[in-house]
Amino acid sequence: MSWSVWTEEIPAQTVLDMPADLRRKTANFLRALAIEVAGALDLGRRPPGDPMDDIAVRYSLEVPGEPVIIEYMIMRDAKEIRVPVLVWFH
Repeated sequence: MSWSVWTEEIPAQTVLDMPADLRRKTANFLRALAIEVAGALDLGRRPPGDPMDDIAVRYSLEVPGEPVIIEYMIMRDAKEIRVPVLVWFH
């Protein structure tokens, strides 16, 4: 089973409100993030981003070159990345 990305309602609406090019870049980044997180965990490495807790579940990172910050949670049992916070600086 491959990993998936799920966003809360407010982050999803934020992405939908972005200009088309930024929306596409952000969606592609989230898809790639799921692949990168899965690969890191499979290799026993730390997932991308800055840890936000002591239990290796919540991380924060920027979309490179874009005014977007994402906080994500790793749901190992569900093989899912959940995005409760996405900030677009516009």
